Amino acid sequence: MKRIGIIGVGEIGRALVEGLRDPAGPTPEVFLSPRGARTSADLSERYEGVHVCADNQQVADRSELVIVAVRRQDRHEALDGLRVDGSKVVVNVMAGVTNDDLRSMLATDTTDATLVRAIPLPSVRECRSVTVTYPSHPAVDTFFEQLGGTLPVADEAAFDVFSALTGTLTAHYAYLATLTSWAAGRGIPAHAAERYVRGLFQSVGRALGDETRSLQRLSADHETPRGNNERIRTTWFDETNAATLSNALDDLLNDLRHPPDHRVHP
Repeated sequence: MKRIGIIGVGEIGRALVEGLRDPAGPTPEVFLSPRGARTSADLSERYEGVHVCADNQQVADRSELVIVAVRRQDRHEALDGLRVDGSKVVVNVMAGVTNDDLRSMLATDTTDATLVRAIPLPSVRECRSVTVTYPSHPAVDTFFEQLGGTLPVADEAAFDVFSALTGTLTAHYAYLATLTSWAAGRGIPAHAAERYVRGLFQSVGRALGDETRSLQRLSADHETPRGNNERIRTTWFDETNAATLSNALDDLLNDLRHPPDHRVHP
């Protein structure tokens, strides 16, 4: 795809543009909607071949692949009446919005357009994100391969499970912040505590790159019987704690499949 359009230029839209401008990769023309005007303007100033369009319809008209990345609660205002030529591909990255829901919002002459759901993460800017897609589509899968990899899934039920998993990201950061605060509360300078926690878990991230070992194996390899790691795992992350996490994910999954209009899940 030589012409990419992005409707809704927030964090994910910015990350996609930055990933596409990686010197090692191809550099398609990118057309941005005026939604997220400050971000769109910044990207067009920084990168050659990135253009801000007058409106969302112009994005769709100029692009071969159209990425819809507006917030779920803004979708009707942004997309009602949008026309997409049947020869084009629409990538839906809105959490909790099915392709059928999206198609119902678009103009009637969009019925022939191909719609694909995807879950790009901010790490696409570093070309290190594995992006889940449904249904598999060669152009979309190739597009995300250059941004770190593609994981096509068999059905929308499986797609929703992966979407729920993305809801755990900020909880991980909050966990690290809690560790830092705990150390600072016991006399360690805050900057030193944060530097150490960052380094500690960056090494964990590098270990995740070893796909020859399962996650259970990695856990066991980092643990000594009756040692410090085993103690925290068994006294804090116990069966009750794990069940609470599973229940929270189940609730999120239910909302993704049956989103109540009055609640927002970014």
